[in-house]
Amino acid sequence: METLIKSFKDAFPKLSLENDLDELTDIIDVERISLNSDKDVVTIYISSHQWLHRKNLLRLEQAIKTQLFKEYKIAIMIKERFILSSQYTPKHFYDSYKNSMMFELSEKSPILSHLFKRAEIKFSDGQITVIVPDMGIYKEKENELTEYLEFVFNKRCSFNIKIFLKINADLNDTLFETDKTNDEFEERLKSITTGIEKKETEKAQKKKNDKKYNKEEYRSEDPDVIYGHDVKEDSIPISEIEEGIGEAVIRGQILSTDSRELKSGKILFMFAITDLTDTIMAKMFLHPDKFEELSKSLSKGKFIKLKGKISMDTFSNELTFSYVTGIRLTAPFGEIRKDKADKKRIELHCHTKMSDMDGVTDAADLVKRAYEWGQPAIAITDHGVVQSFPEANKALGKIDDKFREKYKEAHPDIDKKELKKISSPFKVIYGCEIYLVDDKKSMVQSPKGQTLDAPYVVFDLETTGFSPEHSAIIEIGAVRVEGQKITDRFSTFVNPKIPIPLRIEQLTKINDSMVVGARTIDEILPEFIKFCEGAVLVAHNASFDYSFIKKNCDDLGIDIDFTVLDTVSLSRYLLPRLTRFKLDTVAKHLGVSLENHHRAVDDAECTAHIFLKLCKMLTEQGIGDLDALNEKGVLSKEAVRHLPTNHAVVLVKNETGRVNLYRLISESHLNYYYRRPRIPKTVFEKYRDGLIIGTACAAGELYQGIIRGMSDEALASIVDFYDYLEVQPLGNSSYLIADEGADGISTMEDLIKVNKKIISLGEEFNKPVVATGDVHFMDPGDSVYRSIIMDGQGFSDADDQAPLYLRTTGEMLDEFSYLDEKKAQELVVDNPQKIADMCEKISPIRAGKFPPVIENSDSDLRRICYEEAHRIYGEDLPEPVVSRLERELNSIISNGYAVMYIIAQKLVWKSNEDGYLVGSRGSVGSSFVATMAGITEVNPLSAHYLCPNCHYVDFDSDEVKAYSGRCGCDMPDKVCPKCGTQLNKMGFDIPFETFLGFEGNKEPDIDLNFSGEYQSNAHKYTEVIFGKGQTFKAGTIGTLADKTAYGFVKKYYENRGVHKRNCEIERIVGKCTGIRRTTGQHPGGIIVLPHGEDINSFTPVQHPANDVNSDIITTHFDYHSIDSNLLKLDILGHDDPTMIRMLEDLTGTNAKEVPLDEPKVMSLFKSTEALGIKPASIGGCKLGCLGIPEFGTDFVMQMLLDTKPSSFSDLIRISGLSHGTDVWLGNAKELITQGKATIATAICTRDDIMIYLIGKGVESEQSFKIMEAVRKGKGLTPQWEQIMKEHDVPDWYIWSCKTIKYMFPKAHAAAYVMMAYRIAWYKIYYPLAYYAAYFSIRASAINYDIMCRGQERLLQFIADYTERSNELSKKEQDTLKDMKIVREMYARGYDFVPVDIYEADAHRFKIKDGRLMPSLDSIDGLGDKAADAVVAAAAEGKFISQEDFRNRTKVSKSVVEYLVQVGILNELPESNQFSLFEMNFSKR
Repeated sequence: METLIKSFKDAFPKLSLENDLDELTDIIDVERISLNSDKDVVTIYISSHQWLHRKNLLRLEQAIKTQLFKEYKIAIMIKERFILSSQYTPKHFYDSYKNSMMFELSEKSPILSHLFKRAEIKFSDGQITVIVPDMGIYKEKENELTEYLEFVFNKRCSFNIKIFLKINADLNDTLFETDKTNDEFEERLKSITTGIEKKETEKAQKKKNDKKYNKEEYRSEDPDVIYGHDVKEDSIPISEIEEGIGEAVIRGQILSTDSRELKSGKILFMFAITDLTDTIMAKMFLHPDKFEELSKSLSKGKFIKLKGKISMDTFSNELTFSYVTGIRLTAPFGEIRKDKADKKRIELHCHTKMSDMDGVTDAADLVKRAYEWGQPAIAITDHGVVQSFPEANKALGKIDDKFREKYKEAHPDIDKKELKKISSPFKVIYGCEIYLVDDKKSMVQSPKGQTLDAPYVVFDLETTGFSPEHSAIIEIGAVRVEGQKITDRFSTFVNPKIPIPLRIEQLTKINDSMVVGARTIDEILPEFIKFCEGAVLVAHNASFDYSFIKKNCDDLGIDIDFTVLDTVSLSRYLLPRLTRFKLDTVAKHLGVSLENHHRAVDDAECTAHIFLKLCKMLTEQGIGDLDALNEKGVLSKEAVRHLPTNHAVVLVKNETGRVNLYRLISESHLNYYYRRPRIPKTVFEKYRDGLIIGTACAAGELYQGIIRGMSDEALASIVDFYDYLEVQPLGNSSYLIADEGADGISTMEDLIKVNKKIISLGEEFNKPVVATGDVHFMDPGDSVYRSIIMDGQGFSDADDQAPLYLRTTGEMLDEFSYLDEKKAQELVVDNPQKIADMCEKISPIRAGKFPPVIENSDSDLRRICYEEAHRIYGEDLPEPVVSRLERELNSIISNGYAVMYIIAQKLVWKSNEDGYLVGSRGSVGSSFVATMAGITEVNPLSAHYLCPNCHYVDFDSDEVKAYSGRCGCDMPDKVCPKCGTQLNKMGFDIPFETFLGFEGNKEPDIDLNFSGEYQSNAHKYTEVIFGKGQTFKAGTIGTLADKTAYGFVKKYYENRGVHKRNCEIERIVGKCTGIRRTTGQHPGGIIVLPHGEDINSFTPVQHPANDVNSDIITTHFDYHSIDSNLLKLDILGHDDPTMIRMLEDLTGTNAKEVPLDEPKVMSLFKSTEALGIKPASIGGCKLGCLGIPEFGTDFVMQMLLDTKPSSFSDLIRISGLSHGTDVWLGNAKELITQGKATIATAICTRDDIMIYLIGKGVESEQSFKIMEAVRKGKGLTPQWEQIMKEHDVPDWYIWSCKTIKYMFPKAHAAAYVMMAYRIAWYKIYYPLAYYAAYFSIRASAINYDIMCRGQERLLQFIADYTERSNELSKKEQDTLKDMKIVREMYARGYDFVPVDIYEADAHRFKIKDGRLMPSLDSIDGLGDKAADAVVAAAAEGKFISQEDFRNRTKVSKSVVEYLVQVGILNELPESNQFSLFEMNFSKR
């Protein structure tokens, strides 16, 4: 044993600690260190003049162990002794140390901890009485508790006090019995019960394992036994399944199923089952007929009891049910909470997944649960946003639909219009928990016209805490200023008669020994008031300091009425560019010295000098007195953004309130966003009509005012602002007990006092008080999901979750059992109902369609179409042209969509005028009106011949009809029988109804692919069309994705040493996804607002990702929520039009004239012959379509090899297959392989389904609905399946429809293939232009050093990348893709010239002397801006050295060295000096 007294840091100089622990060790001395006789425990004896939390000492133990004894099997134990000042009484110590004692006891024994929690501790002279409940479970622990208290008070702290134990049976029924949320006692009983059950289960297991498995399949007569033997044994929690357990019985819910056909013909059926303690997989090998039967019973969501053998699965390396002997269907497991109250509560404070990385429940689930419980309503109140409103509204819509169905059954004769007016009495109340900023406070309180030359006392206090009600003053420092000059000073310590907390000692460096001999406040305060006589009081954050002076004066009966000026507010007004206004920040900004910060005397001196400088600034602004200061001193928006926030809940009463709430959300995001969206009180009052505001949670203004000890007058002012007051369960704010900053909150009784104070304020000022839950998750067990999300964000207290779950009426009444029954009923049930009654049932989405108005759009569209039709088809229009135009125009105009066409027409014509083609996307190419209006190049009419000279047309000959459903360009060439001119081959045969439906009942969506470099111009042109302020970017919401959530979950359990099976991790991941992380914008979506409308009547608006520096404004709602109300234009950027433009510029050709039936182009999709190379020269690639849009990926090239396309029509079908989900793989490919379908008959595009079904005789509207459902992945309803069978639709076709998850429209595929075909034509006939355009625009990882310095060098890199193909990064994968195109170019005999920095373009490859010169940005290290800088510098003249190059281009030294290395700058000398010497020498 070594005896020493050293500071902790001297004893352990090499120990590295987190900041808070490191600071803590400043007050710790090490008295001695000992090693036990077994040499496996090191004990460190420490002492401190402050008490230390046991949790921090455990952290110290862990740090010492891991850093200093990592290689040794040694335990570290710290034993503490507190040498406390005389300011501490046993009660003072107990009140401050109780949480540490609770923590320490919980480490020893849950029962002991629970006994201490329920005990009542009373202090009297020289003794402590511990009153404990009379319960048997505690008997063995009573003496242990007494011994522990004696040790803490007498050994650890040297109080020398006697401890007495008293038994009180009445204590069994006290408040603490109701603490059901976190009850260690009940957990202990549960664990004992579980232990007994486990033992019995293990006995039964052993008995069963001694028997052999019955290999013969057995089927019980009980219909609930769906496989094998009945399962009668008790189940065990899945979490208790361990290796070696043998056979087990579990009960749970099926999460997912999967199946696989084996070579043996059997089906491997796998399903994951959870009981919420864990999840496990079960595997069964079944005959196909048994699989069909069992898979229907074992579907997702079913509850079962399962018995089987557990073993380690060799594939997943996890424990799995590998042999199942019995499965029984069961009722749902676990406790199903129901609201059984006759009169039910309403929750007015709920957070969803849209509360930024905070709430973990979908809005729809909350709405559904409240409705199922029979609660009359529920409020949705996310933090600062309203983005869950559409989801909540959709959930309510489903409730209303079911209500109407039942109503119709009871009233079969009701009219449809009348039925639509009927809705469920249940409602969603829409609201928001806002971040409220108090910008109404004046800089000067109680001004009396004092001038800036009047007397001022600038003062500062140091206190034991933040609440004048519970804390005391320990130092007063003051400076008197008269005539803007310092004339006197006041400074003194004050004995607070209570211990100074550690955090205050660390902050101020004032300890008990410094104040114990000082006078008390009753002696000092009158002197200070006399010092201040006739002066204005000035302080930095004056409301804090003055509240202590006022409270102590009131306690001493001293009347004061000072004018008070706050220098924080004054600094915000005069120094708006500052973002922080702490004393040291303002002092530094103004050049004022501040030594010994957080000492009253020094802070007061510093504040006085700040005040004097601010006075000069006021004088310069013409402000000479305090009344004028209050009048003129309005804070700027920038200053308001940096004010502190409080939570408040705002609820919508009616339609006016809805729009006003949206205005507030817009204001908070656009004008007052700083870390969070803030709403100033003045702005709230401007839009208060139709809204109700409540005081929210413990972060609310009222709650904070109470715990900070605000005066009754100040609290009255706060209450007056609100419409109702909130109180919440004690567990919601129990975190304050451990918060050292929450003075006066150390027990649950203190929290009760706060709630009772709120209730009394409600009674005094006639404000309804409501009990709310501040719901963040649905059920108590869901808290783990929020823990995971908070842990993923780095919160150290992620596991300390408050019980923020949705409560039943009974559960909420239990939370307020400390009130009388009538008052609890009023808070929990009656008052929330009163608030709900004030709120009308409204929709958060404005009903109706609101397209922009363009005058004469109907007639203009008709005129444009017919003018173009006559230009193409001649004076006498063919009947198919007229009938199609009329059918479409009538539908478009009658449904109000003409304006959409006119807008698209204007945008496309403008782009074409500026030299850029526009490609259409989506199904707009299905519309012949769109073709005639110039919106799309796709002609959807059936295949036909047309003479460009005499306008002869052939739609009807047998030769043409043979191409029904195919493309006109596939027809054979033909000359006009009338004039001998070569006929144009036209038409793609696409039905209009794919775009608009048979009854105009499909919302049209015109998507346009503009050149990527022209997209911003197109966006700006929408402002020209509609006017500034009428267009907004379509907003999106970024949520937590599977991959990120998986990382959160994995890290959470790994950090806690808990192993979870993959299937359990996947279950938990599913609960954590979809949580809002950020917002963004659709890449091309523009929302158009009609003139005369307010965007806030539809949606709030904001900057994307709340980037306050962005000039882009997006919709706050995800655009899908409002795209049926407001017009959305899809103005997307795409590489194809950009590439076409570059090809046209390089070749002087017109891409529109490229023939779509060129045989050589078609051959690229079957071989490399047209390129003049063999597959062997390009790594074995058998096709020539590398680098061709839509067809150049490995996936699509394999499709081409599988399908062997021979026509343009085939390419369109392949494009449809490649862009769908579950359309080719696992669907069409298998059907073609099995011979059930061909490329011509398989479902390739969504249009195929509708056309095929109509051809089979299915009613057209029904066919359309089936197509729409299938293309969205919704499958087939049983009714649709029956209709299809009745019309002889084969089983394989029905199966294919049910497999599809997403489908491409034929028009979209046609538009893509047209662009691709043209680019392919250039690849054959203008190869250098093609490669220059490809490398400039499409290549994403072109690298000069790797690719442009010779074929041999390139092939070496390709070989290396190919060998490492399984471990390539994303960037390397992109590089390999581009290298393959470069290899093809070399193989065709083309090459690069070295980059010439005077000739090379910044971003485009150039053709030079039959070779390509790479762009500057293809050089590694030269980004876009650096490449532009080089071009600009080169234009100014020759570079004389590498140094000159670097100075003029501003590139880094490493980039210059790299350019020398690759041979671009190697001819330049290094420095200017050497160059000048050479120049001078040569002149001589």
